[in-house]
Amino acid sequence: MSSFPVSIPSKENHLITLSQEGPLFILHLHNKDNRFTTEFCLAILQGLQIVEDYFINSEETTDMALVTVGNDKIYSNGLDLMHALSYTPFMDIYLLLLRRLVTFCIPTVAALNGHAFAGGCMLAFAHDYRVMRSDRGYMCMNEVDLPSALHPGMAGILRYKMTPKTFRDMILQGHRFTAQEALDKDLVDVICPGDEVLPKAKELALKWAPKAKAGIVYKQLKDEMYTDIVRLLAVPFHRLAPKM
Repeated sequence: MSSFPVSIPSKENHLITLSQEGPLFILHLHNKDNRFTTEFCLAILQGLQIVEDYFINSEETTDMALVTVGNDKIYSNGLDLMHALSYTPFMDIYLLLLRRLVTFCIPTVAALNGHAFAGGCMLAFAHDYRVMRSDRGYMCMNEVDLPSALHPGMAGILRYKMTPKTFRDMILQGHRFTAQEALDKDLVDVICPGDEVLPKAKELALKWAPKAKAGIVYKQLKDEMYTDIVRLLAVPFHRLAPKM
């Protein structure tokens, strides 16, 4: 098993850091404003694989949960659009990341330390639970203002995680949800000042970490809950690109 903390992809070029605190794994995203590139997505996938391997190789099922947190005032500002447009396979790699996280084998909590825009907002919704900073930052899907179409798998996640009216406002208006609005609309589970986001996320993760004792059944339940989302996320982006 890995020795923590782990710098990924390397100590010389660490885009993320994976650490362990008792039953919790903390995935710290610190790639500037955490815009998604192929390298960044692969780094996160590598981190998830390390956690999953730890889960699988444990002799007995035990409390376990994953917390992701961003850097400074930003959780993630979404896709690196220049990279996304210039490297055709990128979107399928990003969609794989969402698919892996939506059905991850242990409880997951997103600690939204700041802005979660577009692809970063999607990453947050791929978690089981969300804790959002109350004094700074928005959740927003701004594709309508770019403009950019939405992959059916991404739309599927959002459709499942909110009411139709909230879904309309998020997609067709590009509404920027404050923490209080996000809490009122059940988009997040907890809001708190910035310096409390990570501690509150850890507290929430510890609350639900015992559910990992269900073993592989926890993932199987997610697979069943999100079967339509998983199917949509598996649609290759290149099939849709000419229409988008």
